[in-house]
Amino acid sequence: MAETMVKDLADVSFINEVCAIPGGEAIRSCIQCGVCTGSCPTANQWDYPPRRVIAMVRAGLRDELLSSNSMWFCVSCYSCTVRCPRDIKPADIMHALEIIAIRSGKSTKRSKTPTMYRCFVDSARGNGRVYELGMMIKLFLKTNPFAALKLAPVGLGLFFHKRLPLKPSRIKGMGELKAILNKARELGGAK
Repeated sequence: MAETMVKDLADVSFINEVCAIPGGEAIRSCIQCGVCTGSCPTANQWDYPPRRVIAMVRAGLRDELLSSNSMWFCVSCYSCTVRCPRDIKPADIMHALEIIAIRSGKSTKRSKTPTMYRCFVDSARGNGRVYELGMMIKLFLKTNPFAALKLAPVGLGLFFHKRLPLKPSRIKGMGELKAILNKARELGGAK
């Protein structure tokens, strides 16, 4: 009996944790119709497809879900959102789960997405905009340097068409941007 009560509390705390993040609050309205999974172009790559992800949140399977690759395979195409009969935004729920996974240190090693997010934010924070070459170099150094060799022809093509600068450019008003980013960090948004 006591184990059941503890499990029920875990269920409630995980769903409340998801609901507390903007985008996650609609999870309770899901009717488990499966339209999100049927609409998702990448669902076959997920450990657990969108419908099951929502069911797992409700069941309190926090560690199992946050250790999976599922939310990292959401490409934010919003096909699920457009087709949802309850006007839920499953993609926003996946992004809420990404935030929880990063905060709890559960982001999976099978996905490069958290590392890419970090490289993107670091580049934007340092220059006020993304310096693509620097961001990609940092990403490949942190994940798989040899994977950069496959993309070298693309990079060279971009460079020769003057679409990939070798030096970063910085925006004016970096002080104001840093103040905005620091405020977002204080509010619990970015790390």
